[in-house]
Amino acid sequence: MRKIRAAVVGYGNIGHYAVEALEAAKDFEIVGIVRRQGDKDKPLELTPYEVVDDIKKLKDVDVAILAAPTRSCPEYAEKIVALGINTVDSYDIHTGILDYRTKQTENCKKAGKVSIIAAGWDPGSDSVVRVLLESLAPKGLSYTNFGPGMSMGHSVCVRSKKGVKNALSVTIPLGESIHRRMVYVELEDGATIEDVTAEIKADPYFANDETHVFAVTSVDDVRDMGHGVNLVRKGVSGKTPNQRFEFNMSINNPALTAQVLVNCARASMRLTPGCYTMPEIPVIDYLPASREDVIKTLV
Repeated sequence: MRKIRAAVVGYGNIGHYAVEALEAAKDFEIVGIVRRQGDKDKPLELTPYEVVDDIKKLKDVDVAILAAPTRSCPEYAEKIVALGINTVDSYDIHTGILDYRTKQTENCKKAGKVSIIAAGWDPGSDSVVRVLLESLAPKGLSYTNFGPGMSMGHSVCVRSKKGVKNALSVTIPLGESIHRRMVYVELEDGATIEDVTAEIKADPYFANDETHVFAVTSVDDVRDMGHGVNLVRKGVSGKTPNQRFEFNMSINNPALTAQVLVNCARASMRLTPGCYTMPEIPVIDYLPASREDVIKTLV
């Protein structure tokens, strides 16, 4: 059976783990890696693969895994589907997802291709769980409690700020979907913690949460890629109250994000042209086996 030909766009934390997840998936082959610097200073682990600075230099790509900063995903997705290539990404600005989906749907239908957006673990696989739990108790309240752990999206956001050499943002759950952000920054020469703190707190990523910013000598000394989530739904099934459901996981953040992206890359090959979020896709399509084999063994 023909394997799915995938390219990884970006080679930071998620890109690194996406390559590993693709290597472990028997139904994929890696066409190449796209990096801004191309094959200059090519990492040793990428020796078997073609590394380029533009996806146009790769041949016969079925799907591109966008392991790029969130705010660049819509631009990448628009350009790449226009080349006749499906895309998947882990865009994680919750308030921007619907608008992104609307615009990318038009791009996908014009190109006859598929994009799956917001396909990390939150938004992403957690979104699927939230939809399921709400269906089980249509009336009630849901709480999503993250952490404690490293937020990749928030960390990337801080690293983009003027005066920041490196950064780590840690999410601390306070309960009932309220969180504290603990941000650790290495400052550029001449930068002040006061100016950097003001810029971080003004960003939409942080504006609605309690945020504390600390200057550190080395972010690597405090980095931990662990994370987790606790999802709780309490509500009413039919007319019966006091139904309670809970979902927990503790994870390596970029490794799980990359696995979800690979699962969605697979699902993208089974969908009609358009732009999708994870709850819109049959969960059975995230697995490599045929529907019949999955039903036989898991249902």
